[in-house]
Amino acid sequence: MNGAKNSTRCLTLLSQLLLGLNGNGGSQPNAAGVSARDCTNEVTATIASFGPQDFGELWGLAASHHVVMRAFPDLHRIMVEHGNQWAEAVDHAMAKERVRIEHALSFLYPICDSLKDAGKVIVIKSLDHWPDLGSDLDLFTNARSADVVAIMRERFKAHLEERSWGDRLANKWNFVVPGLPELVEVHVGRLGQTGEQVAVTNSLVQRAGTVELAGHTFPVPAPEERLIISTLQRMYRHFYLRLCDVVDTARLVESATIDYAYLKSLARSAGLWDGLATYLATVSGYVKSYRGVDLPLPSVVTDAARFGNELVSFRRKFLRIPIFPQAARLYASEWKRLLLNGELKSTLRLSLLPPLAAAAALEFKFTGTDKGIW
Repeated sequence: MNGAKNSTRCLTLLSQLLLGLNGNGGSQPNAAGVSARDCTNEVTATIASFGPQDFGELWGLAASHHVVMRAFPDLHRIMVEHGNQWAEAVDHAMAKERVRIEHALSFLYPICDSLKDAGKVIVIKSLDHWPDLGSDLDLFTNARSADVVAIMRERFKAHLEERSWGDRLANKWNFVVPGLPELVEVHVGRLGQTGEQVAVTNSLVQRAGTVELAGHTFPVPAPEERLIISTLQRMYRHFYLRLCDVVDTARLVESATIDYAYLKSLARSAGLWDGLATYLATVSGYVKSYRGVDLPLPSVVTDAARFGNELVSFRRKFLRIPIFPQAARLYASEWKRLLLNGELKSTLRLSLLPPLAAAAALEFKFTGTDKGIW
């Protein structure tokens, strides 16, 4: 119980640092009656009660949620201002993470540049968290699988991780590159847990943009495709949110760069509109719990949402989405739309998800891991 309470306390602290301190522009109270100054005082009091073990758990949670480089600068500033003895350790943690990220990017650029010889390549998910970085380097390409494997082996001396049943269905390949701690995960021609999504990959490739980071230019999805990919990951595969998902999505919504008409059209054609609207509403609800106000989502989104943050619970270090019946209904909607679209192969692939999930659950129960299945 104490472990669960400490995890919750760490989650609250990180959420305050990411959403509460700068969520309303200063000392004026937000809609929840909490000012940034009050939030800072609450953060300060929490930090003062932390011991070495608490900071270790805070670091672990921030790393697993990919928010170290966004949460820890304010944490460090507050600690320095109040003479906290662990400020140096937090500064060291940021420096260590910065080195990891710079090292990963030094590999990511030449890998993308090399894979361009075989087809279009786009960095998905990993760079959404900037200035943080994901734990894997995720790519999508429309190249042939054989060409991708050959380039990774010949130019980077990479070797393949053993592929699970889910990897094979999704047409996903994981590479271990010498000198790179992160896996390079390449999605070839398909998206989704079972590789059921192929229509959205056309717009992903055609509408991709670029972003310049650390002196390199990387191809990245347009905002709408980025939200589609996030929805597939969170609402149809993992069934949990991380703080990075909340912060990334909030930043994207607030950037006012999303074409909601196009987003709805694309998501509906893929059977993902209900899930996407629910994902956005859930993120908005979590943001509101710390800022006091929702994200500026149009009614076309909020009206389509099946539920919001009220059904999300913090368990096993993540913000869990209810699977039954909520997520199961989203799965059924996707399956139905693919069937109505006449995408029989995709429908068949998606039909394999329930038995695959059941096999993974059994494997985890008896062995403690679902490796080889999921």
